[in-house]
Amino acid sequence: MDKMPKWADVALVPVVSLIIAALISAIVFVAVGQNPWEALKLMAYGAVGTSDFLGYTLFYATNFIFTGLAVAVAFHASLFNIGGEGQVLLGGLGAAIVVLFVPWPHWTLALIAGATAAAVFGALWVAIPAYLQARRGSHIVITTIMFNFMASGVLIYMLSGPLKPDGNMQIATAIFPEASHLPSLNDIAGVFGSDLFGRSPVNISILIALLACVAVWALIWHTRLGYQIRALGRSESAAKYAGISAVNITMIALLISGGLAGMMAVNNTMGINTPQLVDNAAGGAGFIGIAVALMGRNHPVGIIIAALLFGALYQGGAELSAATSIPVQIVVVIQALVIMFTGALDEMVRSPIEKLFIRFGRSRVAGE
Repeated sequence: MDKMPKWADVALVPVVSLIIAALISAIVFVAVGQNPWEALKLMAYGAVGTSDFLGYTLFYATNFIFTGLAVAVAFHASLFNIGGEGQVLLGGLGAAIVVLFVPWPHWTLALIAGATAAAVFGALWVAIPAYLQARRGSHIVITTIMFNFMASGVLIYMLSGPLKPDGNMQIATAIFPEASHLPSLNDIAGVFGSDLFGRSPVNISILIALLACVAVWALIWHTRLGYQIRALGRSESAAKYAGISAVNITMIALLISGGLAGMMAVNNTMGINTPQLVDNAAGGAGFIGIAVALMGRNHPVGIIIAALLFGALYQGGAELSAATSIPVQIVVVIQALVIMFTGALDEMVRSPIEKLFIRFGRSRVAGE
Protein backbone atom coordinates (compact mmCIF):
# COMPACT_ATOMS: atom_id res chain seq x y z
CA MET A 1 0.00 0.00 0.00
CA ASP A 2 1.59 3.29 -1.10
CA LYS A 3 -1.27 5.63 -0.27
CA MET A 4 -4.22 6.05 2.06
CA PRO A 5 -7.50 4.31 1.10
CA LYS A 6 -10.18 6.55 -0.39
CA TRP A 7 -12.63 5.85 2.44
CA ALA A 8 -10.10 7.03 5.00
CA ASP A 9 -9.44 10.23 3.09
CA VAL A 10 -13.14 10.96 2.67
CA ALA A 11 -14.46 9.90 6.08
CA LEU A 12 -11.73 9.16 8.61
CA VAL A 13 -9.70 12.36 8.24
CA PRO A 14 -12.73 14.71 8.70
CA VAL A 15 -13.96 12.67 11.67
CA VAL A 16 -10.56 12.79 13.39
CA SER A 17 -10.37 16.54 12.67
CA LEU A 18 -13.78 17.03 14.28
CA ILE A 19 -12.80 14.95 17.31
CA ILE A 20 -9.66 17.04 17.84
CA ALA A 21 -11.70 20.24 17.47
CA ALA A 22 -14.26 18.87 19.97
CA LEU A 23 -11.54 18.00 22.51
CA ILE A 24 -9.99 21.45 22.31
CA SER A 25 -13.46 23.01 22.47
CA ALA A 26 -14.11 21.00 25.64
CA ILE A 27 -10.98 22.50 27.17
CA VAL A 28 -12.23 25.97 26.24
CA PHE A 29 -15.61 25.28 27.89
CA VAL A 30 -13.91 24.02 31.05
CA ALA A 31 -11.69 27.11 31.08
CA VAL A 32 -14.74 29.39 31.15
CA GLY A 33 -16.42 27.31 33.88
CA GLN A 34 -18.94 25.42 31.74
CA ASN A 35 -19.70 21.72 31.56
CA PRO A 36 -18.61 20.59 28.05
CA TRP A 37 -21.16 17.78 27.89
CA GLU A 38 -24.05 20.09 28.82
CA ALA A 39 -22.81 22.64 26.30
CA LEU A 40 -22.67 19.99 23.59
CA LYS A 41 -26.22 18.85 24.38
CA LEU A 42 -27.44 22.45 24.25
CA MET A 43 -25.76 22.99 20.88
CA ALA A 44 -27.34 19.80 19.49
CA TYR A 45 -30.76 20.86 20.80
CA GLY A 46 -30.26 24.34 19.37
CA ALA A 47 -29.47 22.86 15.95
CA VAL A 48 -32.30 20.35 15.54
CA GLY A 49 -34.31 20.40 18.78
CA THR A 50 -37.39 22.20 17.41
CA SER A 51 -38.90 22.82 13.99
CA ASP A 52 -37.67 26.43 14.10
CA PHE A 53 -34.12 25.37 14.98
CA LEU A 54 -34.07 22.70 12.27
CA GLY A 55 -35.27 25.24 9.72
CA TYR A 56 -32.55 27.72 10.64
CA THR A 57 -29.92 24.97 10.39
CA LEU A 58 -31.11 24.18 6.85
CA PHE A 59 -31.21 27.89 6.01
CA TYR A 60 -27.54 28.35 6.95
CA ALA A 61 -26.64 25.07 5.23
CA THR A 62 -28.16 26.42 1.99
CA ASN A 63 -25.79 29.40 2.14
CA PHE A 64 -22.81 27.15 2.75
CA ILE A 65 -23.71 24.78 -0.10
CA PHE A 66 -23.55 27.65 -2.59
CA THR A 67 -20.27 29.05 -1.30
CA GLY A 68 -18.77 25.57 -0.84
CA LEU A 69 -19.55 24.71 -4.46
CA ALA A 70 -18.05 28.02 -5.56
CA VAL A 71 -14.78 27.28 -3.80
CA ALA A 72 -14.74 23.66 -5.01
CA VAL A 73 -15.08 24.51 -8.72
CA ALA A 74 -12.12 26.88 -8.47
CA PHE A 75 -10.15 24.31 -6.45
CA HIS A 76 -10.53 21.74 -9.22
CA ALA A 77 -8.67 24.16 -11.49
CA SER A 78 -6.09 24.69 -8.72
CA LEU A 79 -7.40 28.21 -8.10
CA PHE A 80 -8.16 29.62 -4.65
CA ASN A 81 -11.21 31.86 -4.91
CA ILE A 82 -11.29 33.54 -1.53
CA GLY A 83 -13.55 36.30 -2.81
CA GLY A 84 -16.84 34.49 -2.23
CA GLU A 85 -17.83 37.08 0.35
CA GLY A 86 -17.70 39.92 -2.17
CA GLN A 87 -19.33 37.85 -4.90
CA VAL A 88 -22.24 37.08 -2.56
CA LEU A 89 -22.69 40.80 -1.84
CA LEU A 90 -22.65 41.71 -5.52
CA GLY A 91 -24.97 38.80 -6.28
CA GLY A 92 -27.38 40.26 -3.74
CA LEU A 93 -27.10 43.64 -5.42
CA GLY A 94 -27.99 42.08 -8.77
CA ALA A 95 -30.97 40.22 -7.36
CA ALA A 96 -32.21 43.32 -5.51
CA ILE A 97 -32.04 45.52 -8.60
CA VAL A 98 -33.94 43.02 -10.73
CA VAL A 99 -36.61 42.38 -8.10
CA LEU A 100 -37.11 45.99 -7.01
CA PHE A 101 -37.29 47.61 -10.45
CA VAL A 102 -39.26 45.00 -12.42
CA PRO A 103 -42.88 44.27 -11.43
CA TRP A 104 -42.82 40.48 -11.50
CA PRO A 105 -46.32 38.96 -11.55
CA HIS A 106 -45.32 35.74 -9.74
CA TRP A 107 -42.52 34.56 -7.47
CA THR A 108 -41.45 31.84 -9.92
CA LEU A 109 -40.52 34.45 -12.54
CA ALA A 110 -38.90 36.64 -9.88
CA LEU A 111 -36.90 33.62 -8.70
CA ILE A 112 -35.57 32.86 -12.18
CA ALA A 113 -34.71 36.50 -12.86
CA GLY A 114 -33.23 37.07 -9.39
CA ALA A 115 -31.10 33.92 -9.50
CA THR A 116 -29.85 34.77 -12.99
CA ALA A 117 -28.99 38.33 -12.00
CA ALA A 118 -27.27 37.15 -8.81
CA ALA A 119 -25.17 34.65 -10.77
CA VAL A 120 -24.26 37.21 -13.43
CA PHE A 121 -23.28 39.89 -10.89
CA GLY A 122 -21.25 37.36 -8.88
CA ALA A 123 -19.47 36.16 -12.01
CA LEU A 124 -18.78 39.70 -13.23
CA TRP A 125 -17.30 40.62 -9.85
CA VAL A 126 -14.67 37.89 -10.17
CA ALA A 127 -14.02 38.57 -13.87
CA ILE A 128 -11.29 41.15 -13.27
CA PRO A 129 -9.32 39.03 -10.74
CA ALA A 130 -9.78 36.08 -13.12
CA TYR A 131 -8.40 38.07 -16.06
CA LEU A 132 -5.46 39.32 -14.00
CA GLN A 133 -4.72 35.75 -12.89
CA ALA A 134 -5.07 34.24 -16.35
CA ARG A 135 -3.31 36.92 -18.38
CA ARG A 136 -0.96 38.67 -15.96
CA GLY A 137 -0.22 35.98 -13.40
CA SER A 138 -1.55 38.07 -10.53
CA HIS A 139 -2.16 36.25 -7.25
CA ILE A 140 -5.84 35.31 -7.18
CA VAL A 141 -5.93 35.18 -3.37
CA ILE A 142 -4.76 38.77 -2.97
CA THR A 143 -6.91 40.21 -5.72
CA THR A 144 -10.09 38.45 -4.56
CA ILE A 145 -9.48 39.54 -0.94
CA MET A 146 -9.17 43.13 -2.09
CA PHE A 147 -12.32 42.75 -4.14
CA ASN A 148 -14.13 41.66 -0.96
CA PHE A 149 -13.35 45.04 0.59
CA MET A 150 -14.39 46.87 -2.54
CA ALA A 151 -17.65 44.91 -2.73
CA SER A 152 -18.48 45.92 0.82
CA GLY A 153 -17.83 49.57 -0.05
CA VAL A 154 -19.88 49.40 -3.24
CA LEU A 155 -22.80 47.78 -1.43
CA ILE A 156 -22.83 50.29 1.43
CA TYR A 157 -22.73 53.13 -1.10
CA MET A 158 -25.68 51.65 -3.00
CA LEU A 159 -27.69 50.91 0.15
CA SER A 160 -27.11 54.32 1.68
CA GLY A 161 -27.65 56.16 -1.62
CA PRO A 162 -29.33 55.02 -4.85
CA LEU A 163 -31.22 52.06 -3.33
CA LYS A 164 -32.13 53.65 -0.01
CA PRO A 165 -35.88 54.21 0.34
CA ASP A 166 -37.02 57.65 1.52
CA GLY A 167 -37.44 57.97 5.27
CA ASN A 168 -35.61 54.72 6.06
CA MET A 169 -32.72 54.98 8.53
CA GLN A 170 -31.60 51.38 8.02
CA ILE A 171 -28.77 50.68 5.57
CA ALA A 172 -30.87 48.40 3.41
CA THR A 173 -33.11 48.36 0.38
CA ALA A 174 -36.86 48.56 0.59
CA ILE A 175 -38.66 45.31 1.30
CA PHE A 176 -39.08 43.43 -1.95
CA PRO A 177 -42.55 43.42 -3.59
CA GLU A 178 -44.84 40.73 -2.21
CA ALA A 179 -45.15 38.97 -5.58
CA SER A 180 -41.41 38.19 -5.42
CA HIS A 181 -41.44 36.66 -1.92
CA LEU A 182 -40.21 33.08 -2.11
CA PRO A 183 -42.33 30.46 -0.35
CA SER A 184 -40.75 28.99 2.76
CA LEU A 185 -40.53 25.26 3.25
CA ASN A 186 -42.97 25.70 6.11
CA ASP A 187 -45.49 27.19 3.64
CA ILE A 188 -45.08 24.07 1.50
CA ALA A 189 -45.27 21.76 4.53
CA GLY A 190 -48.38 23.65 5.65
CA VAL A 191 -50.20 22.45 2.51
CA PHE A 192 -49.92 18.97 4.00
CA GLY A 193 -50.93 20.16 7.45
CA SER A 194 -47.40 20.08 8.85
CA ASP A 195 -45.47 22.70 10.81
CA LEU A 196 -42.13 21.04 10.20
CA PHE A 197 -39.97 24.16 9.83
CA GLY A 198 -41.79 26.64 12.04
CA ARG A 199 -41.11 30.33 11.49
CA SER A 200 -37.62 29.75 10.15
CA PRO A 201 -36.60 31.38 6.84
CA VAL A 202 -35.57 28.14 5.12
CA ASN A 203 -37.13 28.39 1.71
CA ILE A 204 -37.37 26.91 -1.74
CA SER A 205 -33.85 28.04 -2.65
CA ILE A 206 -32.50 24.99 -0.80
CA LEU A 207 -33.82 22.99 -3.76
CA ILE A 208 -31.85 25.26 -6.10
CA ALA A 209 -28.74 24.62 -4.00
CA LEU A 210 -29.25 20.86 -4.36
CA LEU A 211 -29.78 21.24 -8.12
CA ALA A 212 -26.55 23.25 -8.24
CA CYS A 213 -24.80 20.28 -6.58
CA VAL A 214 -26.07 17.96 -9.32
CA ALA A 215 -25.04 20.47 -11.99
CA VAL A 216 -21.52 20.83 -10.57
CA TRP A 217 -21.17 17.05 -10.28
CA ALA A 218 -22.21 16.64 -13.93
CA LEU A 219 -19.97 19.49 -15.05
CA ILE A 220 -16.81 18.41 -13.29
CA TRP A 221 -16.96 14.65 -13.84
CA HIS A 222 -19.09 14.17 -16.94
CA THR A 223 -18.28 16.95 -19.40
CA ARG A 224 -15.31 17.87 -21.55
CA LEU A 225 -15.08 21.24 -19.80
CA GLY A 226 -14.95 19.53 -16.42
CA TYR A 227 -12.17 17.27 -17.65
CA GLN A 228 -10.23 20.32 -18.85
CA ILE A 229 -10.74 22.05 -15.48
CA ARG A 230 -9.46 19.00 -13.59
CA ALA A 231 -6.57 18.54 -16.01
CA LEU A 232 -5.49 22.14 -15.50
CA GLY A 233 -5.75 21.68 -11.76
CA ARG A 234 -3.58 18.55 -11.78
CA SER A 235 -0.84 19.89 -14.04
CA GLU A 236 -0.85 23.13 -15.99
CA SER A 237 2.07 22.07 -18.17
CA ALA A 238 0.45 18.73 -19.04
CA ALA A 239 -2.84 20.49 -19.76
CA LYS A 240 -1.12 22.90 -22.13
CA TYR A 241 0.67 19.98 -23.82
CA ALA A 242 -2.74 18.40 -24.38
CA GLY A 243 -3.96 21.55 -26.11
CA ILE A 244 -5.98 22.96 -23.22
CA SER A 245 -5.95 26.75 -22.96
CA ALA A 246 -4.97 27.64 -19.41
CA VAL A 247 -6.22 31.19 -19.92
CA ASN A 248 -9.68 30.14 -21.09
CA ILE A 249 -10.15 27.45 -18.45
CA THR A 250 -8.95 29.75 -15.68
CA MET A 251 -11.45 32.39 -16.75
CA ILE A 252 -14.31 29.91 -17.13
CA ALA A 253 -13.66 28.14 -13.82
CA LEU A 254 -13.55 31.41 -11.90
CA LEU A 255 -16.63 32.81 -13.62
CA ILE A 256 -18.58 29.67 -12.71
CA SER A 257 -17.23 29.93 -9.18
CA GLY A 258 -18.29 33.57 -8.87
CA GLY A 259 -21.72 32.79 -10.31
CA LEU A 260 -22.32 30.04 -7.75
CA ALA A 261 -21.29 32.33 -4.90
CA GLY A 262 -23.55 35.07 -6.22
CA MET A 263 -26.52 32.70 -6.30
CA MET A 264 -26.39 32.47 -2.52
CA ALA A 265 -28.17 35.84 -2.62
CA VAL A 266 -31.37 34.04 -3.63
CA ASN A 267 -31.45 32.50 -0.17
CA ASN A 268 -30.28 35.35 2.01
CA THR A 269 -32.11 38.24 0.32
CA MET A 270 -35.16 36.91 -1.54
CA GLY A 271 -35.83 33.99 0.79
CA ILE A 272 -35.67 35.52 4.26
CA ASN A 273 -38.73 36.39 6.31
CA THR A 274 -38.35 40.09 5.41
CA PRO A 275 -36.97 39.95 1.88
CA GLN A 276 -34.53 42.81 1.34
CA LEU A 277 -30.81 43.41 0.86
CA VAL A 278 -28.86 44.55 3.94
CA ASP A 279 -25.26 45.67 4.25
CA ASN A 280 -23.79 42.49 5.78
CA ALA A 281 -25.83 40.04 3.75
CA ALA A 282 -22.99 37.53 3.26
CA GLY A 283 -22.46 37.07 7.01
CA GLY A 284 -19.10 35.31 6.55
CA ALA A 285 -20.52 32.50 4.39
CA GLY A 286 -17.97 33.26 1.69
CA PHE A 287 -15.13 32.33 4.03
CA ILE A 288 -16.91 29.36 5.61
CA GLY A 289 -17.39 27.98 2.10
CA ILE A 290 -13.63 27.36 2.02
CA ALA A 291 -13.83 25.06 5.04
CA VAL A 292 -16.97 23.42 3.66
CA ALA A 293 -15.26 22.66 0.34
CA LEU A 294 -12.14 21.33 2.05
CA MET A 295 -14.08 19.17 4.46
CA GLY A 296 -16.32 17.93 1.64
CA ARG A 297 -13.26 17.03 -0.45
CA ASN A 298 -14.56 19.33 -3.22
CA HIS A 299 -17.30 16.83 -4.07
CA PRO A 300 -20.95 17.95 -4.08
CA VAL A 301 -22.05 15.12 -1.78
CA GLY A 302 -19.31 15.91 0.70
CA ILE A 303 -20.17 19.61 0.45
CA ILE A 304 -23.82 18.93 1.33
CA ILE A 305 -22.77 16.95 4.42
CA ALA A 306 -20.22 19.54 5.47
CA ALA A 307 -22.71 22.38 4.90
CA LEU A 308 -25.25 20.65 7.14
CA LEU A 309 -22.61 20.27 9.83
CA PHE A 310 -21.62 23.92 9.66
CA GLY A 311 -25.27 24.96 9.53
CA ALA A 312 -25.89 23.00 12.72
CA LEU A 313 -22.78 24.50 14.28
CA TYR A 314 -23.94 28.01 13.45
CA GLN A 315 -27.50 27.58 14.66
CA GLY A 316 -26.53 25.47 17.67
CA GLY A 317 -23.86 27.97 18.67
CA ALA A 318 -26.33 30.86 18.48
CA GLU A 319 -28.82 29.05 20.73
CA LEU A 320 -26.05 28.05 23.13
CA SER A 321 -25.06 31.68 23.50
CA ALA A 322 -28.68 32.77 23.97
CA ALA A 323 -29.55 30.07 26.53
CA THR A 324 -26.46 30.26 28.74
CA SER A 325 -24.02 32.77 30.18
CA ILE A 326 -21.37 31.63 27.73
CA PRO A 327 -20.16 34.76 25.92
CA VAL A 328 -20.88 34.85 22.22
CA GLN A 329 -17.14 35.28 21.67
CA ILE A 330 -16.55 31.80 23.10
CA VAL A 331 -19.09 30.37 20.69
CA VAL A 332 -17.23 32.09 17.85
CA VAL A 333 -14.00 30.52 19.14
CA ILE A 334 -15.61 27.07 19.02
CA GLN A 335 -16.85 27.64 15.48
CA ALA A 336 -13.40 28.89 14.47
CA LEU A 337 -11.74 25.80 15.96
CA VAL A 338 -13.92 23.50 13.87
CA ILE A 339 -13.31 25.54 10.74
CA MET A 340 -9.57 25.65 11.44
CA PHE A 341 -9.17 21.91 12.01
CA THR A 342 -11.35 20.85 9.09
CA GLY A 343 -9.94 23.47 6.77
CA ALA A 344 -6.57 25.06 7.39
CA LEU A 345 -5.12 22.23 9.51
CA ASP A 346 -6.52 19.43 7.39
CA GLU A 347 -3.09 18.34 6.20
CA MET A 348 -1.80 18.20 9.78
CA VAL A 349 -4.35 15.45 10.47
CA ARG A 350 -4.12 13.70 7.11
CA SER A 351 -0.35 13.29 7.01
CA PRO A 352 0.09 11.10 10.15
CA ILE A 353 -2.99 9.02 9.27
CA GLU A 354 -1.62 8.44 5.79
CA LYS A 355 1.76 7.39 7.20
CA LEU A 356 0.03 4.92 9.52
CA PHE A 357 -1.84 3.32 6.62
CA ILE A 358 1.32 3.10 4.50
CA ARG A 359 3.32 1.61 7.37
CA PHE A 360 0.56 -0.87 8.17
CA GLY A 361 0.30 -1.86 4.51
CA ARG A 362 4.04 -2.48 4.18
CA SER A 363 4.11 -4.52 7.41
CA ARG A 364 1.26 -6.68 6.14
CA VAL A 365 3.00 -7.25 2.77
CA ALA A 366 6.31 -8.12 4.51
CA GLY A 367 4.52 -10.60 6.79
CA GLU A 368 2.87 -12.50 3.93
